[in-house]
Amino acid sequence: MNDHLTTPVTLSVHDNEGVLLDAVKTFVDTAIAQRDVKLIAYNGETWKGGFDLPFLRTRLSHHEREWPFAELPYIDVMEAFSSRFNTSENSLTGVYGELVASGHGTVDPFGERSEAVDAWETGDFEAVVLHNVADIRRTRALMEIAERYCSKSDFSMKSLEPVMVGQYLDHYRLLF
Repeated sequence: MNDHLTTPVTLSVHDNEGVLLDAVKTFVDTAIAQRDVKLIAYNGETWKGGFDLPFLRTRLSHHEREWPFAELPYIDVMEAFSSRFNTSENSLTGVYGELVASGHGTVDPFGERSEAVDAWETGDFEAVVLHNVADIRRTRALMEIAERYCSKSDFSMKSLEPVMVGQYLDHYRLLF
């Protein structure tokens, strides 16, 4: 169960955000979408409480890039931990701290999430990357716990496939 701290992480560096977003799409198409995997997050979708998917949607839209996760099923595990475990915390770091044995190290340079935002704004990207790696490892460790103690029905899986507006407009015209 401790492999969440020892699994290697591969990073790549890109000249600008647009090129980075293109690389994300390529990575998803070649390395992830070909496998039977699910995209897992802990509060990855709720803005102000979550961050990941709203941030990606905003940056992809800004650069007019295609949504790379259309083929991947998505599970946000926060609700399962809120309803199926007796923890006093609801944040990723709080739940991780309560359910994963203390003494496990972390690569996270920050004590609070707000510090990561400050680091992003000041351009301390190395610290932000370390923070994100720590969050990935915390999420993985929690998912390992959830797989051991929760049933499949405790998780809500959804599609991240974008709405095809043209299809809905045609349907709308047929109704009126």
